[in-house]
Amino acid sequence: MKIYWLGHACFLIETSKKILTDPFDKQLGYPEPKTAADLVTISHQHFDHNAVGGVPGKPQVVKEAGEHSFDGVKITGIRSFHDKAGGAQRGENLIFVIEAEGVRVCHLGDLGHTLDRNLVKQIGKVDVLLVPVGGFYTIGAAEAKEVADRLNPPYVVPMHYKTPYLNLPIAPLEEFLKYYPSYKKQTELEVLAGKMPEKTQVIVLELASKR
Repeated sequence: MKIYWLGHACFLIETSKKILTDPFDKQLGYPEPKTAADLVTISHQHFDHNAVGGVPGKPQVVKEAGEHSFDGVKITGIRSFHDKAGGAQRGENLIFVIEAEGVRVCHLGDLGHTLDRNLVKQIGKVDVLLVPVGGFYTIGAAEAKEVADRLNPPYVVPMHYKTPYLNLPIAPLEEFLKYYPSYKKQTELEVLAGKMPEKTQVIVLELASKR
């Protein structure tokens, strides 16, 4: 399995199928993804997470809670909230656990709160955690670290943070990286079942704008 970051909360997960998470509208500022996808996950209905119309190909869209199976790929949607007020401010958010090739990837979407025991249990074992860190609309750096500590995955990949592409009031990546000075920067993350690091590694993915 290979994972690429296309900007904001959008990742391309290449396995037996090409999976795109939370595609954004071009008005967000990042270059639009060019890769055709087989599957698209939508954590919630905001323009910077639900722009399915701009995705090449004819992808199947997963935007509901529950289990969804697609020829060797299992995607489980778990209900959570976009804020700390039970959704009263920004509505619901779906956490997705994507399973393929013996690897479990958890995309937290625009999670707005930390995880209680019930959510930790629903999510289960995580190999790769895709976690928002920018705050304001989502959990911030300290909360993201708390979530990562609770799930204790081999890999943590930050997302949804301030970059020169964005005109949003969210924090830059450096706020989160203060907790992980030994982070690694890579163009892609290749994950193999049975070949995980013993201790959590934070991987900062560079923007794969040409994909």
